[in-house]
Amino acid sequence: MKYFIASDHAGFETKELLKASFENLIDTGPKEFIMGDDYPDYVFLLVKNMKKDLPNSKGILICKNGAGVCIAANKFKGIRAAATFSKNHTSSLISDDNINVICLPSEYLKPDEIKQIIQTFQTEEFKPENRHLRRLGKVSIIENSNL
Repeated sequence: MKYFIASDHAGFETKELLKASFENLIDTGPKEFIMGDDYPDYVFLLVKNMKKDLPNSKGILICKNGAGVCIAANKFKGIRAAATFSKNHTSSLISDDNINVICLPSEYLKPDEIKQIIQTFQTEEFKPENRHLRRLGKVSIIENSNL
């Protein structure tokens, strides 16, 4: 599995901390702190890299509150992004909803909490129970509609 990571200026410090703690994170930007940059630019770069091998890729997005990057990421077909705030929440998001991108609120989590979330993101597995598969199938129908 490839793990891509990106942030805006509000998540830059957290992104750099995570890169130092986890050797398998591929940084898709920014490469340096840029005050006032825009998170959609980095969401696009992260998703573009994930889409090269989507079944074997996951993403970590970081901004101030986790919402902006989550909204932007979910605009892309095949991306199931969710903002998360704990390792238990992350575990549920993966086992039930098979998310492939986590969105972290850098301002509201401590570094140790974020590290636990990343560890969970890397180890938890989707549980393909019938109800989960049925619901994700319906999400796919919505994703492919013309609405």
